[in-house]
Amino acid sequence: MSVLNPTPPHLLVDAQGRPYFLWDVDMTLARFQDLLRTSDRETKAYLVGKLMRQAKPDDVFTFVTEAEIRDLWDDVLMYLGKSRPFWEWLLAAWARV
Repeated sequence: MSVLNPTPPHLLVDAQGRPYFLWDVDMTLARFQDLLRTSDRETKAYLVGKLMRQAKPDDVFTFVTEAEIRDLWDDVLMYLGKSRPFWEWLLAAWARV
């Protein structure tokens, strides 16, 4: 049983197929997902950081796993901005469970 409440797919994107968390770039959800799978580590860290900074936390886990976040953590940190304390707290809390 999951306690996450991700955004329903039909509400995740606008009429052009761009997800709400990519409001500042012209990228479709399909392209974002493709880049998450195929990009080099630096690009993936940027995209995951953008996702973690701009999406609802529940939506982050629609695209990446906790393990992927932990693996990229040192590279993602610089992209988290003001959301960094939240993610540090969440990952620390999960590590204690």
